[in-house]
Amino acid sequence: MGTWRVGEGDLLRTQKEVEILKYGLQNGINVIDTAEMYGEGKAETVVGRAIKNFDRDSFQLISKFYPYHATPKLIKDSLEKSLKRLNTDYLDVYLLHWRGDTPLAETVQGLEAVKKEGLIKSWGVSNFSTSDLEELASVPDGENCQVNQDLYNLTSRGVEYSILPYQKKHNIDFMGYSPFGSDGNEYLNLKDEVGEVAAQKHISIFELLLAWVIRNNNVLSIPKTSSVDHFAMNLHAADIEFTPDELELLDKIYPKPTEETPLDTI
Repeated sequence: MGTWRVGEGDLLRTQKEVEILKYGLQNGINVIDTAEMYGEGKAETVVGRAIKNFDRDSFQLISKFYPYHATPKLIKDSLEKSLKRLNTDYLDVYLLHWRGDTPLAETVQGLEAVKKEGLIKSWGVSNFSTSDLEELASVPDGENCQVNQDLYNLTSRGVEYSILPYQKKHNIDFMGYSPFGSDGNEYLNLKDEVGEVAAQKHISIFELLLAWVIRNNNVLSIPKTSSVDHFAMNLHAADIEFTPDELELLDKIYPKPTEETPLDTI
């Protein structure tokens, strides 16, 4: 479950967001992704309310820190604030939200330090390209990176060219954010043919988009959901399969990359 823009509405909307997160955990979802950037901590606070009465070992909690908090001291300061808002003693994964000016070696040093303290179980990065990952691997303890999180949906397929193969080779898990193109599908302009494929399969476009992202069982997608009905669609997407002809048609509508290109970001 993604949490971008969560906690930024009125009391009624926030209560609804708490209930949706609870619904997800009650129905088998076991990963929640958030960040100190989301509402400047408001999303983490909502997540903290939602997870209060759940077994902490039954799900994984991921948060991210700003690139200007990427020194050892500021990493720990940010982490302690996030843990307090989240009402938990540890994170399963802590991610550098995107690259900044702090040398990667210094950031890794800080992440390894909080890992040794037991404040996080593992760490990773977000919005990293293949060259970024290669540079990360060259610094001390850089090989301990467990996760990279990039934009990935039917219309943004740049990660397929080299990032997914690189991460598979080096045992780095991949998380794809914004399978629906963010709030109101703001960054996702779908062609009519996609709707035709969904109609032929008797599924919603949302179900098609999410099922497509996770089609190979090698991507963890983190959609945000604004209603229980939409959440039920997300759960159903995990059971949807595509025929070779359907995948070929979607490839024609939105071709896979044939060369290295700058990654899309939101």
